[in-house]
Amino acid sequence: MSRRALLGWIGKTAGAGALYQAMTSLGFAAESTHPGTLNLGSTPKGASVLILGAGLAGMTAAYELRKAGYKVTMLEFNQRAGGRCWTLRGGDTYTELGGATQQCQFAEGNYINPGPWRVPYHHHHVMSYINEFNIPIEPFIQVNYNALVHSTHAFGGKPQRYREVQADYQGYAAELLAKVSNQGGLDKALSVEDREKLFESMRHWGALNESAEYKKSYEVSLRRGFAIPPGGGLSPKPQASVLMDRSELLQSELWKYIVNGQDIEFQSSIFQPVGGMDNIAKAFEKRVGDTIHYGAKVTRINQSDQGVSVEYEQQGVAKTAQADWCVCTIPLSILSQIPVKASSAMQSAIRAVPYAASVKVGLEFKRRFWEQDDAIYGGVSYTNLPITNISYPSTKFCDKGKGVLLGAYVWGANAFEFTSLTPEERVKKAVEYGKKIHPQYADEFDNGISVGWHRVPWTQGCYGMWTEASREEHYENLCQIDGRLVLAGEHASNLPAWQEGAISSAHDAIKRLHQKVVSTTT
Repeated sequence: MSRRALLGWIGKTAGAGALYQAMTSLGFAAESTHPGTLNLGSTPKGASVLILGAGLAGMTAAYELRKAGYKVTMLEFNQRAGGRCWTLRGGDTYTELGGATQQCQFAEGNYINPGPWRVPYHHHHVMSYINEFNIPIEPFIQVNYNALVHSTHAFGGKPQRYREVQADYQGYAAELLAKVSNQGGLDKALSVEDREKLFESMRHWGALNESAEYKKSYEVSLRRGFAIPPGGGLSPKPQASVLMDRSELLQSELWKYIVNGQDIEFQSSIFQPVGGMDNIAKAFEKRVGDTIHYGAKVTRINQSDQGVSVEYEQQGVAKTAQADWCVCTIPLSILSQIPVKASSAMQSAIRAVPYAASVKVGLEFKRRFWEQDDAIYGGVSYTNLPITNISYPSTKFCDKGKGVLLGAYVWGANAFEFTSLTPEERVKKAVEYGKKIHPQYADEFDNGISVGWHRVPWTQGCYGMWTEASREEHYENLCQIDGRLVLAGEHASNLPAWQEGAISSAHDAIKRLHQKVVSTTT
């Protein structure tokens, strides 16, 4: 067994944390690099660009192109900017496809982000604009070890603490690997020094005793929690907690949730704009809002050797916008329904990408029972129920008023089922499922709002679902400058569903477009 094979085996069996621990011990871990900054340079006098869609990709393009000297015009379907960078607050009204209208009833200061809700530290493009625009941010708590993991098929359907599952699974996995290492099973794969380092790292990582066993102990309880925690004075002596049965833990499959926070997108630090994700959109809008024509529904995109002509409707009136060049950020789910004059390769690429189904449900409760009763301050609980997870707010801790949970974040077949329901039925379902994790739902629920992304008029889906095969066949054709047209957005990136993908896609598109503009006018 080679070192590479060994590390692969550790990753598959013990998870990302064990893999990273082993890689660090063997000197293999490394940091990623930071992308460069954007500087377009001078622009040919009088050059104009028409940007379709005032989401983050569109507004990024508008902001940077206008700084470079381009005349910019934007067409936006909605009466607001931001696209999927969207926040619902008390008093907001939202009408989905089919005509169902909801009015958000949240108390002042409470909100839900139906689209993006987190900004990882390494999303450098997003963080760069947050810094440039002085957007106030605060920590978003992704991993809370005191949150819950739940399966209807395990432990009698009783939710378990994240920290207990992680500590026990990690400890049992470390014990098995340490035994293999200490019994000569890796003699041919590793040197004596490597085996010693690996053995010691597994003892440390899994909180094993001197015999490399994972047993009930004070040290283990420092990770998974105590049956009786340490206290002061004449309070009871601390008592170590009882470990889960190894076989029952393995069969429960609860261990699959504990690696979520170790994915690079969810590693600390993660941030959120104070008061709602749309504050990022509002910061862009403040700088480019005067270029945006709101309520503009694009109906046709034409181009020639001389320029671009886009037909659109605004308040029932047919209009036309013209420019030298066009950056189109309309989601492919919508763009595929619009006649576009482009190469057959680009048209095929536009039609090749389906959009994921997803549903979010925001639930407001009379009090923050998850903090007051369960000591859960931020973070995410996971379940095998259709709601997938419950996310606790990372703001207004210990507030005595009402609180809002992300009560469901539904994907796949369950999302199609939820989307088929009325908004009120989705909320009802989220409450019914949530009771199995937090019984307090029954008495504390106040109101809710739901967004099924396939019913959102301006996207008709959550994000572009590329496959390895479709990327191989269509991705470059989608991203190429086609005559005077270039596409941008999360669908034109290798970070689908993320704001970072949208903004980095816009940077790449306008850099290449600018180079073409300069080369064709000199």
